[in-house]
Amino acid sequence: MKLLDKIKSEKIYGIIREDDSKKAIELACAYIEGGIKVLELNCPLDVTREISKKTNVIISQGGIITTQQAHQALEAGATIISSPIFQTNLVRFASCYSTFLIPSVTTPNEAYNAWQARMPLIKIYPVAEMGGVEYIREMVKPMPFLNLLPCGFVKIAEIKEYIKAGAQAVGIGRELYAKENYNEIVKTAKEVVEMVRRF
Repeated sequence: MKLLDKIKSEKIYGIIREDDSKKAIELACAYIEGGIKVLELNCPLDVTREISKKTNVIISQGGIITTQQAHQALEAGATIISSPIFQTNLVRFASCYSTFLIPSVTTPNEAYNAWQARMPLIKIYPVAEMGGVEYIREMVKPMPFLNLLPCGFVKIAEIKEYIKAGAQAVGIGRELYAKENYNEIVKTAKEVVEMVRRF
């Protein structure tokens, strides 16, 4: 299954933003135990090296803004590189190395330009600040060909509405690990995974 199809199928793009490697690994393990199979790690590369040893998990290295960072992420075991921006150097890198790049954009014009650059999936960030579900709905109406991944302060209760509005998957982080208790995170992840299976 192609990466895009896998992400569309899973619908949940689990985000972890943590500088403490030990804590980040624990969070990632909780996500995986809870059934989340696509993870974006905004964490040190030793976390990526460790988590990439696990099977049936797709790792996206987040926060990439330079080609050097992109190289390091791939060497560490990331399958996807995710950037908080959309810029030509990373587009060229992705093309040269046949790498799945998820750029971040804010406006419809930027989203269209990313699509023209053949980006398979486009992150809309920070989606909550831009209008949330309604913003995605209004962006997809005139451009149904866009594969959008809303991220940024997304709430668990909103996931279904984002998918109905036209998002291919939903990026969610702090609501998954807000309680900072391993078993609670696993439980929440399982509930979210089970919820999207019913869509």
